Amino acid sequence: MADGWAVTALTLDMTGDSRLLSQARKRASEIGIPLVIKDVRTAFSSITDYFVGSYATGRTPAPCTLCNTAIKWPSLVAEADRLGIRAIATGHYFNTVRYNGHIYVSRADDRTKDQSYYLWGLPQSTLERIITPMAHTYKSDLMHGTPSRRESMGVCFLGGMPYARYIADRCPATAQPGDVVDAGGRIVGRHDGTAFYTIGQKRGLHISETGMCIIDIDAANNRIVVGKESQLYYTTLEIESYNIVDMDEFLSANDIEVVIRGIGRNPQGYMLRAVPVMERIRIVLGSPAWAPAVGQPAVFYRDGRVIGGGIVGKYY
Repeated sequence: MADGWAVTALTLDMTGDSRLLSQARKRASEIGIPLVIKDVRTAFSSITDYFVGSYATGRTPAPCTLCNTAIKWPSLVAEADRLGIRAIATGHYFNTVRYNGHIYVSRADDRTKDQSYYLWGLPQSTLERIITPMAHTYKSDLMHGTPSRRESMGVCFLGGMPYARYIADRCPATAQPGDVVDAGGRIVGRHDGTAFYTIGQKRGLHISETGMCIIDIDAANNRIVVGKESQLYYTTLEIESYNIVDMDEFLSANDIEVVIRGIGRNPQGYMLRAVPVMERIRIVLGSPAWAPAVGQPAVFYRDGRVIGGGIVGKYY
């Protein structure tokens, strides 16, 4: 193969998609490399359970982040070890850099496809084995020779199904109608089921008042809380289940970007300060974050390096 690598391909069977497995076998045969198919369906069910369970409790899940940390990369490392292979790679768009004795995930050149946001949980033992074939590659260049191929989008296990329908099918309670209330608890309308709504949403609300959006989802009481968009801005995040590469750097640097969405509206400027509090880290932002949600990742960048990340546990 290019650059002198002897390549063995690995396909993870997460959902029993025979079409996907057939395509993998065909492609491996075309380019003349051995293919290993690893059945991880049992392990992957924890990701789908987490996805549905998060929405059922009013949290916003990050299935791709969790899958990368708990399923994809550990499976790749384990299979490489079994085969006696040291270097590992995937088709993710990202790079790695060494800095001050550590290895960091960093942004890919193609910022429109960059996936570094989803890889903050990878340990140093994995990062030191990674090569990054997509670091300097642009998706538009790859697609030039394959115009008929559809680009994969969205959550892989949904199979094109709307996420709300997937959740409702597996947890019917999330599709039960309930009250829409304002911040004071006054009933202002009805909703179709908490699975069908997200923080910041304006459309699909059966309310008479205009200019309102969802500011909270009270899944325990089957209520949607609405308010003005100005109520969606917060300057403090409490981060749990975090992975910080170098805590000294993280607590002392004054030029750390905070990203709460891989694509979309993110806080401008830099983090003002980070304070460890019990098992969380309290993050104070230089400018407010729009519509943060409990359960979503917050990822920290410095000069393009992912210096850490964690899960939003609280915001105010």
